[in-house]
Amino acid sequence: MNQNKYIPYGKQKITEDDINAVIKTLKSDFLTQGEQVPLFENDLCRFLGVDHSIAVNSGTSALHIACLSLNLQEKDYLWTSSTSFVASANCGRYCNAKIDFVDINLDDGLISIDLLTKKLKEAEKKGTLPKVLVCVHLGGTSCDMKSIKNLSMKYGFKVIEDASHALGGRYSDRNIGDCFYSDICVFSFHPVKIITTAEGGVATTNNKALAERMRLLRTHCITKDISKFQLSKFGPWSYEQQSLGFNYRMNDIQASLGSSQLKRILDIVDERNNILKKYKKIADNEVISFLKISKDTKSSVHLVIVLLKNLSEDNHKKVFDEMRKRSIGVQLHYSPIHLQPYYRKFGFKEGDFPMSEIYAKKALSLPVFEGLEMKDQEYVMNNLLDIIYNL
Repeated sequence: MNQNKYIPYGKQKITEDDINAVIKTLKSDFLTQGEQVPLFENDLCRFLGVDHSIAVNSGTSALHIACLSLNLQEKDYLWTSSTSFVASANCGRYCNAKIDFVDINLDDGLISIDLLTKKLKEAEKKGTLPKVLVCVHLGGTSCDMKSIKNLSMKYGFKVIEDASHALGGRYSDRNIGDCFYSDICVFSFHPVKIITTAEGGVATTNNKALAERMRLLRTHCITKDISKFQLSKFGPWSYEQQSLGFNYRMNDIQASLGSSQLKRILDIVDERNNILKKYKKIADNEVISFLKISKDTKSSVHLVIVLLKNLSEDNHKKVFDEMRKRSIGVQLHYSPIHLQPYYRKFGFKEGDFPMSEIYAKKALSLPVFEGLEMKDQEYVMNNLLDIIYNL
């Protein structure tokens, strides 16, 4: 059942319209700090139904300025899921904050509300409540944001949605990213994400003060707005750096690609959902299960993640290796952050977050991207089942 063509777990699709949009910008007077970034930001605001969007050069940068805008500091705690890319936790470390994790539900890979509630009650007694919770919408499926919002109001923490996977998804009849249940929401535009700007990200918010702070942070904390100058002397050439910021700007070439891709976002998400449905139709539910998607959620299906039932950790690795030998680019999203060498230095160890650890020994991400043909899906699923049956 081998083939020569390699099927990656994800890849971008670039159309002629995308290429033409980029060429138009390349022929314009501005490659950066022109009109394309504000246009892209406005496009995102209209699509998401949010007041402000701040485009930056990566999803990681968006997480970082989100934390800084919420004044996360050394004495503070940031909590997040261990089942995520390391940036979900690293953004807190960039601010010198203390990191802790909340375990997941095994059936959906999302933060467990029961375990979060329990952990908050214990932290309140110890005086170690988080200042920020980064909730991760794994694979494009929203966390239980209603419950998280209620808990944030009770315990006083801020909420950042790490929606890097979830552009185009919906929760409770609202667009993920409209910040109805959170202070800030972050998306990634890496090439394997729902839409791409090659590299890039964005932070969205309905809070004007947070938006203004993040806009400053992405460009060295420099302002040219004379009304906000702290010094009295100025000229037409003047600007002020008022605190320490970063060069996190998105350029106009990236933004023009993003605006072009955003035009077909609904079709992209529908196609990815159809791919998931096809996989489920040809799967054997006796040996694999798909991550649960709640009825009040429409996933963007950034990832198609299956859990391999009743297999040992060694057999999980054998499936992974054999699939790759058969030119199928499966992946694991993700190894637990708390078991990475960097985070072990802070005292985290095996057994701290058992559901995240069990998940990592069972999960497998299957190929999903625009243009994935049915015959390739069948090849992927037939090979997966063949390997499992013959272990």
